[in-house]
Amino acid sequence: MPTTVLAAGDHFVLPGLLEQELRAAVPARTDLDVRQLQLPWPHTPFGKIAEVDEASGTEEEMIEALRGVRICVTQMAPLTERVLAACPDLELFCVSRGGPVNANLEAATRHGVAVCYAPGRNAVATAEHTLALILAAARGIGDVHTDLRQGVWRGDYYDYTRCGVEIDGSVVGLVGFGAIGSRVARVLTAMGATVLVHDPYVRPEAVRGVARLVSLDELLSSSRIVSLHARVTDETRGMIGQAQIAAMPRGSVLVNCARGALVDYDAVRDALDSGQLAAAGFDVFPVEPVPAGSRLVSAPNVVLTPHIAGASREVAHKAARIVAAEAARFLRQEPLAHCANPEALKG
Repeated sequence: MPTTVLAAGDHFVLPGLLEQELRAAVPARTDLDVRQLQLPWPHTPFGKIAEVDEASGTEEEMIEALRGVRICVTQMAPLTERVLAACPDLELFCVSRGGPVNANLEAATRHGVAVCYAPGRNAVATAEHTLALILAAARGIGDVHTDLRQGVWRGDYYDYTRCGVEIDGSVVGLVGFGAIGSRVARVLTAMGATVLVHDPYVRPEAVRGVARLVSLDELLSSSRIVSLHARVTDETRGMIGQAQIAAMPRGSVLVNCARGALVDYDAVRDALDSGQLAAAGFDVFPVEPVPAGSRLVSAPNVVLTPHIAGASREVAHKAARIVAAEAARFLRQEPLAHCANPEALKG
């Protein structure tokens, strides 16, 4: 009897790419019946669907597509209580993201559905994008690019007070030293920066030779450039606000490619207006897409990108490959590598 799999892709992690990687992971399995479903992200922004966050598509189309399906590999498809209740054949739901935010883990566990995810899939891409924003913000590239495209030659950027700063010889503070922060640290060190790290989950020996582990207060007071790489938790939500920005040296640079909830963006705008921050670079925001009339969009000396740090073709391939490997382990009855609810397998 064939094993039915749903490849619920989108315009980034394509359905065909998910199927291709799945078949490559289990070349001996000729009994796979793979269905493809095209979800609308990113042409249509993701959002909350029922009780899950950052999902794409609808419960109705998932219920229809999952009929008789044992395994689903996806990036954005919603796995809700309603979907689970309507799809009793489902046993494995693989999310090709750093975390399964589009899956109701509690309900999946109750229904005996294992949920896997893809940690580290976009670490390289996000680290590279972070470095691009650091360089662009520190050297004022965003504003002069816009001016030049409008026919304005900004020779005044050679004024001493307008000149940017070099990475070589600067102190750069990284809040978070995971897969992304550690890569950023290695490159910055190679460029001649002194790198400070604040991460309560990292031991000093883990940063030895690359950076120095310090308190958040010391990092903020010492760093000319600060880049955020922390997860959002109750402790980190809003961790960079007016007081923290005021503690930074005047004329500093702030970059965030992690999560918008880490930062008070009104405080950032005030600091850019006052000159406390010389520049900033952001890929993530409290509300996405950024609302019309946002104070940040019109701020001086800021470089903004629309949450694309993790957007590379390599990431799409890695994401599909990671979830395909999990599906292959499941089919071979091997332990799963990245299961968010292993207790679902005990039944």
